[in-house]
Amino acid sequence: MTPELEVDAIPRASQSPRRRKVVVWLRILVSVALLALLISRMDLGAIVILNRQRHASTVFWLAAAILMAAGGVVLSAWRWQRVLAIFDEHVPLRILVRHYFAGQFVGNILPSTIGGDVLRVSRLTTNIGDGPTAFGSVVLERLTGFIALPMICLFGFAINPSLLGEKRSWIALLAAGLTLLALVFILALAAHPKLAGRFREDEGWTRFIGAVHIGVERMRQQPKRALGAIATAMLYQCSMVGVMWIIGRALEAHVPNGAVLAYFPAVAMAQVLPLSLSGLGVREGMLVLLLTPLGVSTGKALGIGLLYYLVMLVVSLPGAPSFAVGARRLKTDMGSA
Repeated sequence: MTPELEVDAIPRASQSPRRRKVVVWLRILVSVALLALLISRMDLGAIVILNRQRHASTVFWLAAAILMAAGGVVLSAWRWQRVLAIFDEHVPLRILVRHYFAGQFVGNILPSTIGGDVLRVSRLTTNIGDGPTAFGSVVLERLTGFIALPMICLFGFAINPSLLGEKRSWIALLAAGLTLLALVFILALAAHPKLAGRFREDEGWTRFIGAVHIGVERMRQQPKRALGAIATAMLYQCSMVGVMWIIGRALEAHVPNGAVLAYFPAVAMAQVLPLSLSGLGVREGMLVLLLTPLGVSTGKALGIGLLYYLVMLVVSLPGAPSFAVGARRLKTDMGSA
């Protein structure tokens, strides 16, 4: 069981504890059902067990995937730091990395509707003493992914236009298009002075919405800082695509480089939908849908998704001590430096 996270700077969830538990169990059931469906469609007789000559190579590739994923966490913390700079908050990277690992641990290890992002807001609020700014920074940091992933996806199609003729490639394009539409819609609401902007001076929970408005407004006023945040988001998302590519190499799943860039971001966009536990089942289903027309077996496509989940679980483990110990105020960290 995960301990209840009390964050006085975050609006309390409208769901009751019982309802939250029901939601968690429903997501677990969805994950189990989707994975069972995918496994039932596998040709078990066609699964190739790697021989001993391949063991060393497989271990090498999986170790490389773990290192790449760990580096991705650092890149994501750097992206968060760039977003905080837009709010004129300067937090040392080592502190944000610690918070990010703790958030990864909560999001990937502990089944909860609270999630790692709320934990990060809580810990950052302790550091900077400003809950709305902490909330706004996490929201804007996530929104940069709404920009980076569709751009990488479309770039993959641009360098390999033949993918447009592949069966089910439209799924990746649809994911990119819907993500961009969602981004435009959210930014329009957040930037409008009579919508989100009306809450910027509020004292109640609506001040968190106002903080997002302030962040979007400052991004428009500070294009260099905004581009810096987007650039770090691109690096982070490319690292996650790289993790999937490395896992594909470990399984000897021959995915063309253009398809890696076009399809894997679409998988990342789909797995964030709140349908299953940590994207389990949704991620694997997308991989099967997109990769099998390219000649990748159902088993290997499913294996890429499951190994990706396992790699992220392993990378999340260093966040356990930080999650257990808790956060200290930024001035305490700075004083001990």
